[in-house]
Amino acid sequence: MLVVHHLNDSRSQRILWLLEELGAPYEIKTYQRDATTRLAPPELKAIHPLGKSPVVTEGDATVIESGAIIDYIVRHHGGGKLAPAQNSKDYDAYQQWLHYAEGSAMLPLMLFMYVGRLGEAGAPLHPRIESEIANHLGYVEGALAGRDWLMGEFSAADIQMSFVGEVTGAFGRYGAYPNIAAWVKRFQARPAYRKALEKGGPYNMGPKD
Repeated sequence: MLVVHHLNDSRSQRILWLLEELGAPYEIKTYQRDATTRLAPPELKAIHPLGKSPVVTEGDATVIESGAIIDYIVRHHGGGKLAPAQNSKDYDAYQQWLHYAEGSAMLPLMLFMYVGRLGEAGAPLHPRIESEIANHLGYVEGALAGRDWLMGEFSAADIQMSFVGEVTGAFGRYGAYPNIAAWVKRFQARPAYRKALEKGGPYNMGPKD
């Protein structure tokens, strides 16, 4: 049985959503953040030395990193759903989205959050961070122009990239990126997304309605 080691209010919410979209059987082992530090509990290090979430286990396999987990689940439990065929022209673009979400897109958004905590000490970094945020969000905005989903049809690429879209809203930037805003509204309305929220517990990036 596939086990999702799920940290409350974290990016592992995406993995629950993916499994609900696929209708694949799984179990959830839930971990709670430290109320003061917001860090994951040490118990997660018993699953993987990094002590991070998401992480999934199945038999003797342990998989970390959201993109790798999504790829693993789609290949082993997807039954051909939510990803282009590997021999299709769209497969490479799909793989790029899986890697891009955490490899490039989230970095300036995370820097914005952390550097903002430095107050005036972080001021010299703000122009470069803002430039990179505009660069990446502009890229995603353009990719969604004239289409509902990143690959044209809904796929696991939308699930992997969803946190980027939700953080965009959390930082109050939907006004500048209407395609991203509409995309987030569409995927947050999906029944599987809502079901995953019921199972995963409170999630600050979720819909506010």
